[in-house]
Amino acid sequence: MDIALETVCYVINRAREVMADMDPIDDEPGGHSGDDLADDLPENDDAGGGDNLEIDDLKAYIDSLSDDEQAELVALAWVGRGTYTAEDWDEAVEVAREEHPKRVGKYLLSQPLLADELEEGLSEFDLSCEDVE
Repeated sequence: MDIALETVCYVINRAREVMADMDPIDDEPGGHSGDDLADDLPENDDAGGGDNLEIDDLKAYIDSLSDDEQAELVALAWVGRGTYTAEDWDEAVEVAREEHPKRVGKYLLSQPLLADELEEGLSEFDLSCEDVE
């Protein structure tokens, strides 16, 4: 796993802050192309949705990561969910790269258990956000 632990932990911490009220969608590999998610997240609403700005900020952060980091973040969530194992890492990253070549932030933030899944994914690699100062 090449993505920095600090990067994953930042996403975990921010996701915990903003994901509490989101509804789950089916996101198993092969379930969405990434482009199908255009209407799944709330749009930024100038009429008062403060959480939407936080979601937009986290989405922008994820989308600013390199393509490799984005693919690894998706794969890590899948490992944490049990779709793949740590031993299947290379396959998970390749599938993530193929199925989610863009709009990764929108895809990941459509997952209300994202923080838990990323945290569990880290533990599959014997890593933890407790290791980050």
